[in-house]
Amino acid sequence: MFDDVAEKYDLTNDVLSLGQTRLWRKEVAKAVAARPAQKILDLAAGTATSSQPFAQAGAYVVPCDFSLGMLRVGKQRHPWMPFTAGDGTKLPFKDDTFDAVTISFGLRNIQDTETALRELHRVTKPGGRVVICEFSHPTWAPFRTVYTEYLMRALPPVARAVSSNPDAYVYLAESIRAWPTQPELAALMQGVGWQRVAWRDLTGGIVTLHRGFKKA
Repeated sequence: MFDDVAEKYDLTNDVLSLGQTRLWRKEVAKAVAARPAQKILDLAAGTATSSQPFAQAGAYVVPCDFSLGMLRVGKQRHPWMPFTAGDGTKLPFKDDTFDAVTISFGLRNIQDTETALRELHRVTKPGGRVVICEFSHPTWAPFRTVYTEYLMRALPPVARAVSSNPDAYVYLAESIRAWPTQPELAALMQGVGWQRVAWRDLTGGIVTLHRGFKKA
């Protein structure tokens, strides 16, 4: 499915989010706080747009994705980056490899959320950190109602106008509605070993940043 939307994926996301994706990426970069010589795993990196801030900070970043179509487009745009094909439930990396692991708008698309969280924990060095940026649930009830209506009614026709595979975005709308709440995701993270788990809502809870640390 994601292979079919790779070419216009970044453009479509910008349109559907009314430009908010750029703000969200900046907040992820701040939360990850990549430093020179650190190793960063960017899971579900797609075309590696999300990976660029970490590379610009001097870190060694590995963009990893399940979609070969996304990786091909990313490699054409950023041929110097070490793109890696990988399943989020069985990552192709050794234990204790990365100083930080991050995933933006991809955890929701991995079939087994708990296994993916456990795999991210496994490949993180002791004392390392995780940053998860994902669509979530607005905290103000009236706004939540308006947002849900947008997802199910406005998003599909907009996607048909700008995307090569609008059905993929109908699936995305449904998956967002079914996603765990902020406290529920935090509990899943704690359950697989992440410590000092916290979250921060962005844009009224449309998106939430979850963070955690691996015991040193």
